[in-house]
Amino acid sequence: MDDPASFLPLPPVTFHILLALAEEDRHGYAIIQDVAMRTAGEVKLSAGTLYRSIQRMLEQGLLVETHERPAPDQDDERRRYYRITKFGIEVAKAEARRLSQLMKYARESGFAPGRV
Repeated sequence: MDDPASFLPLPPVTFHILLALAEEDRHGYAIIQDVAMRTAGEVKLSAGTLYRSIQRMLEQGLLVETHERPAPDQDDERRRYYRITKFGIEVAKAEARRLSQLMKYARESGFAPGRV
C-alpha cells in the first residue's frame, strides 16, 4: 500500500470528509451536514464537490462504500454509506501531524497566537 505521507498535503475537502467519517459511517448528505456544523458554516460542500471527492477517495483506498445501515427501518435504501478505511485513518493522522507542525512554525514566527 502507498505511504500515507505521499498523499500530503491533503486537499482541505478530503480532510473534512475524513473527519466527518472518523466516528461513524455516513451518507453523502450527512457528510455535508457534519462539515457545515463542524466549521460553523464556513465550509459548505456542494453535492458535486462531495461526490467527486468521494469517488477519488474510494479509488485511493481512503474510503469504502458499506452496505450496513445504522437504522435500516428508518433509512432510504438509495442512500450510499461510506466508511473510512484503516489506510484513510493513517492518512488523516499524517495530515493532522503535518498541520500541527505547520502551526508550531507559525507560532514560532509570530503568525499565530499561542504558546511556542
